[in-house]
Amino acid sequence: MSTFVPTMTFHPQPQPGTPSPWAFPAPSRSALANGLTVLHCDRPGQQLVAVDVLVDAPLAAEPTELEGVATILARALNEGTDTLTAEQFAGELERAGATLDANADHPCIRVALEVPVSRLERGLTLLADALRSPALPEDEIERLVANRLDEIVHEQANPARRAAKALYAELFDSADRLSRPRAGSAESVKRIDRSAVKAFYDAHVRPSTATVVVVGDLTGVDLPALLESTLGTWTGDRAEPSKAAPVTADDTGRVIIVDRPGAVQTQLLIGRIGPDRHDPAWAAQVLGTYCLGGTLTSRLDRVLREEKGYTYGVRAFAQPLRSAPDGSGRALLAISGSVDTASTAPALADTWTILRTLAAEGLTDAEREEAVQYLVGVAPLRYETAGSVASTLADQVEQHLSDDFQAEVYRQMAVLSTQAATDAVVSGFQPDRLVTVLVGDASVIRDQVKELGLGEVTVVTS
Repeated sequence: MSTFVPTMTFHPQPQPGTPSPWAFPAPSRSALANGLTVLHCDRPGQQLVAVDVLVDAPLAAEPTELEGVATILARALNEGTDTLTAEQFAGELERAGATLDANADHPCIRVALEVPVSRLERGLTLLADALRSPALPEDEIERLVANRLDEIVHEQANPARRAAKALYAELFDSADRLSRPRAGSAESVKRIDRSAVKAFYDAHVRPSTATVVVVGDLTGVDLPALLESTLGTWTGDRAEPSKAAPVTADDTGRVIIVDRPGAVQTQLLIGRIGPDRHDPAWAAQVLGTYCLGGTLTSRLDRVLREEKGYTYGVRAFAQPLRSAPDGSGRALLAISGSVDTASTAPALADTWTILRTLAAEGLTDAEREEAVQYLVGVAPLRYETAGSVASTLADQVEQHLSDDFQAEVYRQMAVLSTQAATDAVVSGFQPDRLVTVLVGDASVIRDQVKELGLGEVTVVTS
């Protein structure tokens, strides 16, 4: 009786090839006859086309008594047109396999369309109609106002949102629109009606000061002709672009406690203003901030989460605020997280120790290398979709940056020294120039926080 002996054939193990060089895509620029600026980027294989429109309607242009009207207008843009009801418009978007979203922020209103390239003409037609002749039906405006008022109640109950509201109110002068909620307060939103929304639309929504970004597989698409037949039908008076006021802030070190009696956790938001993307140190600041608090292995998480067990996670970040065409602008530099109530003062003390140690000893080469490997190495995956590319190109337009800005940032980060990253993050996160907002039980945390000597401590009710 013979015994069967199985045999195995081993094939050579595949070896990785040489990685293809990558750079953030460079867009092409043009303009339509109506004055609309066009940026487009052909991305072969991306069958879902992303279209972002930036409308020059900054929050600073809102009447003070009607703050939030830009947000209501943005949300009303997909609630029907002069030829389609809200339900019909939603049905047409669905039949085109498209989504249309809009939001208002300090620099502008942004409208984002995603649609399969096979239905691009229909999607652009719907987008053009929404911008050219939105219905702004009174009943829908009333519904959107009611929804926003409900949101405000939830925002007040959300510790992270409440902390952000308090920090912006502390950092910026009360006359600066940055100091107040982006989507308006309950007092201002209550006053918004259809006539207010229509007046804001008439005053600010026009193609001559707007920009459209189109990204996707445009093979075989006559994009100039398609845009002229769709977004080219949008008309409006010519106007000068809006001008952003300089950003100033009082970042004298101090502590604001937003009292939440009985809270078992304290929400921390520690911040100041610093350089934005126009500053030559931006790439180094991104690198250094990542080393400080951008990941689970960063300094803040390593101490506050892994060693001390105060928190599930703490993050450091830099968020651009607003910028002007002349390149002036600032960013919010901040540290955010939450800790259990009893650990509030110890967590703050350790945070300040981390910052002072960073200033005295600097980052290590290993920290810098890990940050570069992630930030630069993950970029090709981060920008794999048309939507992510379009959003970043729109950010560059919004912040008056050059078309090659993002590509240049990655080039800089790849070669920046450890010392450059250290200098940027130390300069940005100066311990005596940080405003600390704590949302928690003041009766438990106030005295211990005062003993830390972080500046004047003020308690406010929520």
